[in-house]
Amino acid sequence: MVDSLRFSRSTSFRPDSRRTLLQWIPQFLSFHRTPLALIWALGFVFIIAWQRAAVDRFWGPPARSIPRLRPLVFNLADFGAVGDGITVNTKAFERAVSEIWRRGGGQLNVEAGRWLTAPFNLTSHMTLFLAQNAVILGIDDENHWLLMPPLPSYGFGRERAGPRYGSLIHGQNLTDVVITGHNGTINGQGQTWWTKYRKNLLNYTRGPLLQLMWSRDIHISDVTLRDSPFWTLHPYDCQNVTISNVTILAPLSGAPNTDGIDPDSCKNVLIENSYISVGDDGIAIKSGWDQYGIAYGRPSANILIRNVVVRSMIRSDDSYVAILLLKNSDDRIRFAGVSIGSEMSGGVTNVTVENLLVWNSKRGIRIKTSAGRGGFVQHITYQNLTLDNVRVGIVIKTDYNEHPDEGYNPNALPLIEDIRFDGIRGQGVRIPVRIYGSQEIPVRNVSFKDMLVGITYKKKRIFQCSYVQGHVIGKIFPAPCENLDVYDEQGRLVRPSTSQSSDDTEYDP
Repeated sequence: MVDSLRFSRSTSFRPDSRRTLLQWIPQFLSFHRTPLALIWALGFVFIIAWQRAAVDRFWGPPARSIPRLRPLVFNLADFGAVGDGITVNTKAFERAVSEIWRRGGGQLNVEAGRWLTAPFNLTSHMTLFLAQNAVILGIDDENHWLLMPPLPSYGFGRERAGPRYGSLIHGQNLTDVVITGHNGTINGQGQTWWTKYRKNLLNYTRGPLLQLMWSRDIHISDVTLRDSPFWTLHPYDCQNVTISNVTILAPLSGAPNTDGIDPDSCKNVLIENSYISVGDDGIAIKSGWDQYGIAYGRPSANILIRNVVVRSMIRSDDSYVAILLLKNSDDRIRFAGVSIGSEMSGGVTNVTVENLLVWNSKRGIRIKTSAGRGGFVQHITYQNLTLDNVRVGIVIKTDYNEHPDEGYNPNALPLIEDIRFDGIRGQGVRIPVRIYGSQEIPVRNVSFKDMLVGITYKKKRIFQCSYVQGHVIGKIFPAPCENLDVYDEQGRLVRPSTSQSSDDTEYDP
């Protein structure tokens, strides 16, 4: 036994055996280097993932619970919806809204997931709550979108005569509607619509993402709205509308007419604490188009816009520009952060815009109208505006000649008066001010105070005016046009205007 053990030890640990083993190990490692490295990498990834999951489980923020905002609360999934981005959930939305209507009100929770749907309607006394990571997706096939009559203040479809497509989320004659959440998203999947529009493949005017009509007591907050086929958020002839803490997104190029928020013939509107980056006007206040808007006669009034950051299209995509040029509407390619008009035939009055930042945009502030519009734009105040890399800061334009049909009255002239600018700051601005009044449509009682804008344009006429009456209080930069009276801070006249009708403009797109 001892001899056998001695023999075993002697044979197992001979010097030549150890040398063979030492030679074999490097050869093995060299031959299996790639698989071993892969195993090591997978193990490392697994350990990191396990550690992150452990940290998130014990230390990360818990999933946000959905608050109970109304006595009755329903979950979309309980009505048969499936949030996989493939299943069409239109019937589930309709059943849920019908149940809320039957019960006299309630809250519909849309939980995390991707909920594909065709257009559906809301009802009164309803809260639509989008949870964190919840996405309502609009079907991008126009055959699933209902057709509706033209808006009465527009006469016919905005882009095509006849009916128009409805909105993805719609409501009429409603009271007490809330759309809110933990920054869930409503996505119109507008890419297909934009392509078909540019190729002239649509038979009707595109629909908005969200449209409420003839309704009151509306609250929209803490959601993201993106990629609308057309205008994004369109309250029409509504009262008591609050839009707060919303994010509105669309590509800056290739997404035609994707206005952010368009209050249209609305009263008592608050838009605040929001971010908008879209392919057209960030906010556009409207009130109907030419003779149809004049006949409808509902102004937009008592609107406050504050603490908003806007980025609008600064460079047009070539195919869209080509369409506009064919329509002899080249001015339509000039979008702005906040606009009034051009559809303002019912009138726009008592508007305040304050604490606004417009950056990387074609225009900052714009008022646009023309002969045939009628109506009025009056009692408008802009204060504490910041313009950052904006081609033209402030524009008032009275020759925006686009009309619904040949039935408009060219003698229906709009009134533009009482426009006040106070506290304007900016950098990288090419033309700070351009006011294009005309002999038929003069701009009256415009005032500027506390303006300091850094410019990039080397030409002389960078504060441009024609047919303008108004005044400047104190020193401003750049120097105002000669159409305006200049007063000091104590209200004493320093320099009277030389001619309120002089043309001190220089066209530059």
